[in-house]
Amino acid sequence: MAVKHECSANAELARALRKEYARTTAMLVPRIFPPGEGGLDINEVMQMLPHRYPFLMVDRIIGFEGETKITGVKSVTINEPYFQGHFPGHPVMPGVMQVEAMAQVASILMMKLSKSENRIGYFMSADEVKFRKPVFPGDTLFIHAEVIKARSNRVAKASCRCVVNDKVVSEGELMFGFLAQ
Repeated sequence: MAVKHECSANAELARALRKEYARTTAMLVPRIFPPGEGGLDINEVMQMLPHRYPFLMVDRIIGFEGETKITGVKSVTINEPYFQGHFPGHPVMPGVMQVEAMAQVASILMMKLSKSENRIGYFMSADEVKFRKPVFPGDTLFIHAEVIKARSNRVAKASCRCVVNDKVVSEGELMFGFLAQ
């Protein structure tokens, strides 16, 4: 009987784990992989952005929501060159690099909006920028951008935020100008 009881407890634990996994997956999948258009891998990102290591701050685009929203990802590793001099002994991702990550993701969205990949987005201004929590090596930065204003195909503004573990770590409104390459 003891063996039966143990197996029953294991089966119950397995059912509970399966249920929790299904619940968590159901919550995360729509946010991380929005329905509709797929994302871009690193090679496609590099075709669109002029940035390269160490200034390429986007590892991939995981999805678009219609014409106005995008989500990108940056895996923050201890190998990032800025960790050598920014808070040595207590590595923290510089806020300016988070703003750059937001600008790069928003720039890809603006190129999609203007339906032109042979234009280049230039970062013009940042408003209402706030840094809420530190970002450490090992964190995965989810970068969300949404177009809030577009004046022609030359100037646009996006509301952006960086999220780690479902908490906003930085945010701001960024403006871009676009020129032909």
